[in-house]
Amino acid sequence: MQAQPPVPDWYSVRARALIKDGDIAGLIRWVRQQRGWRQADLGKAAGYSASAISRLETGVRPATDIDMLNRLTEALAIPQSLFAAALGMAPAAPPRTTVTPTRQGGRGGFEEDPMKRRSVLGAGAAAVPISVLTALDDALDASPAPRAAPTPDRVVAEYRRARALFDGGDHPRLMQALPDLLATAEARADTGEAADYARLAACYDLATEALSKIGQRRSARTTADRSTIYARISGSPLAAASSARALSIVLRHEGRATIAQHVTLQAAAALDAAGPSIPAQAAALAQMLCTASYAAAEAGDRERALEMIHDAERAAAQLPGTRSYHVSAATVTLYKVGVLWSLGDAGAAVAAGRTLNPAQFSTAERRARYHTDMARAWWRWGKPEETAQALLGAHHIAPAEIRDRASMRAIVTELSQRHPRAGGVRELLTLTRLQ
Repeated sequence: MQAQPPVPDWYSVRARALIKDGDIAGLIRWVRQQRGWRQADLGKAAGYSASAISRLETGVRPATDIDMLNRLTEALAIPQSLFAAALGMAPAAPPRTTVTPTRQGGRGGFEEDPMKRRSVLGAGAAAVPISVLTALDDALDASPAPRAAPTPDRVVAEYRRARALFDGGDHPRLMQALPDLLATAEARADTGEAADYARLAACYDLATEALSKIGQRRSARTTADRSTIYARISGSPLAAASSARALSIVLRHEGRATIAQHVTLQAAAALDAAGPSIPAQAAALAQMLCTASYAAAEAGDRERALEMIHDAERAAAQLPGTRSYHVSAATVTLYKVGVLWSLGDAGAAVAAGRTLNPAQFSTAERRARYHTDMARAWWRWGKPEETAQALLGAHHIAPAEIRDRASMRAIVTELSQRHPRAGGVRELLTLTRLQ
C-alpha cells in the first residue's frame, strides 16, 4: 500500500499562519472550506446547527467551548498535533505521526489516538495549570472530605474568599480553592437544612461562572446542573434564580440561546410570583432580566432582547443606592452594551458604554469587564486604536480578563495582524506575550 503523505492536503501557508496565530476558529473555517463543506455540513457531522458554526467562525461565539472544538476537529479530522499547535501547546510544525486515511467528508482525512486528543483538550484555560483543573474534575467526580468541620460559618467564609478570588481575576487560586469549598458545602448539606442547600447551590453557581469564563465547558455544565438540583431542594426562589442564571450562561456557550432564554424567564417569573418585596429579590429579578435579554440577543430575538433590557433598567432604578448587590443601574447598562453588541449595533453599544465609568463597579473583574465589553464594541465598529486602548485598560485592572478569555486573545491577535501600527497595539502585544 502506498504511504500516505505526512501532512493533510489542506495544510498550506494559510493554514500555518492560522495555527501560528492561535486562530482555531479560523483553522476550522479553512479546513471546512478546503473540504468543500458548508457550515450546515459541518454542523450535521458534529451535532450542531449551521448558525452555531457561523457564530464560532465569525467570532460572535468565543472559540473556548472545548467540547464543541473536540467535536468539530474530529469531524474535520484535524490532526492532534496541529490542533495542539493552534492552542499554543506545541510547535506550529507539520505532523509527522502515523496517520490513517479516512473517507470523511469525501476528501480524505487523518485519524489519531483519541486519548491523545483528550489530553490536549483538557487544557482549556490559558493560565490555570492542567493539574489544578484535573484535581477539580476529580473532586466533582468523587467529592473529597472537607478539611475542617463543615459549619455554616465556615461555608460562608470559604465562599467569600473564593468570591474575592473571582472578583480579583485570580483564576488559578480560585480553581485550587473550589474543591474544598464544594466539599465543605456538600458535607454541610448532609444535615438536610434548606439554608444549607441554598448555600451549596450558591457555591456551585460560583464554580459555574468561573469555569465558563476560563473555557471549561464540560465541568461548568456539571456544576450548573448540580446547582439547579440543590436550589430546587432548598425551596428558595432566590437560589433558583441564581442557578438558572448560571445554567443560562452554560447553555449560551453551548449555542442554545433560545433554551437559555426560556430557563431564565421561567425562573424570573417564579421569583416575581414570590414577590420581590426585599431588595435582594428585586436585585435578583433585575439581574435575571439582564441575563434573559442577553440570551434573547444571542438567539437573534431583537425585539425581546431590547424589551427585557429596558425592563431591567426600570427594575434597577428602584434598587437602593448601595453596592451590596451584584446588580445596579451601572451593571444593567453594562449588560446593555453586551446586548447591543450581540445584536450587531456596535455604535449604539459604544454610546451606551460611554455613559459609564469603571469606578462605578466595585470589583476588578467588573471594571475590567467594562473595558473588554467596550473593546468588543469598538472592534466590531472597526476602530482599532480604541479597541487596543480598551484592552489595555482591562489588562491594567485584571490581566486575566485578557489572558483567560479566548475571545479577547483572538481580538489581540487580529489587531496585531490587521493593524500592527495602530496606537496601543504594540504595547498590548508586548504585555500579553509576557503573560
